[in-house]
Amino acid sequence: MATIEQALQIEKLEKDIFRGASTETTLMRTFGGQVAGQALVAAVRTVDPEFQVHSLHGYFLRPGNPAKATVYLVDRVRDGRSFCTRRVTGVQDGKAIFTMSASFHVFEEGIAHQDEMPDVPGPEEIADSAETLSPDRQWVLREWSNYDIRVLPDDMVVKRPGAASQQQVWFRYREKLPDEPVFHVCTLAYMSDMTLLGSAKVIHPDETTMNASLDHALWFLRPFRADEWLLYDQSSPSAGFGRALTQGRIFDAAGNMVAAVVQEGLTRTLRED
Repeated sequence: MATIEQALQIEKLEKDIFRGASTETTLMRTFGGQVAGQALVAAVRTVDPEFQVHSLHGYFLRPGNPAKATVYLVDRVRDGRSFCTRRVTGVQDGKAIFTMSASFHVFEEGIAHQDEMPDVPGPEEIADSAETLSPDRQWVLREWSNYDIRVLPDDMVVKRPGAASQQQVWFRYREKLPDEPVFHVCTLAYMSDMTLLGSAKVIHPDETTMNASLDHALWFLRPFRADEWLLYDQSSPSAGFGRALTQGRIFDAAGNMVAAVVQEGLTRTLRED
């Protein structure tokens, strides 16, 4: 499968117009994390280095063709002294397949606090997911073989009172990545779409569904490295009418909360006639 460097590769076609590479995949449509990651790379290319991305909000409008490149059109919405905003549209065959707003912020001092990291077993205590994932989810490991993904067995998940459906995952990129912080940010934008919608299926193991990301919001809270272990603490507070709401908190191994994610996805039930 493609490396993250290949998955995030884009080329500049004209001012604020970029083309993202298509990569080898087993998926029938372009992986949402790749579209979001490439769109974020395109946005980053249009801002000054002192501005760091702190959030993105994206909508997946149409299924992308994984065999075709995606063109990204960047709109410079605002350039301020502390914040700047970019809007990015991903296009295939003249039609928008993805739209995203990304906000950038210069470093400033302020109050600080965070939730505690769940007290879960470390990644070395979790069996390889090839041994623990059900057969219908083994494709995750085939598609993302460059990532070490370890899903905690349900009896190891720290349950929150009243939570409907939860899942916890340790993950990291297997090889050392470049030291530029923005590369790790764009890598996490890619990775944040991996496994999250699965948190809605934990309590519906026997249901066959058609799944796809519909929208995706991500906030970057503290520095991190995507090639070091990150805990993805996921939950699905609601599902119904063919859609599921999922959310996640991402911690590094030292317990720092480095990112937060909210996503709604398609979970349409497939029935046998």
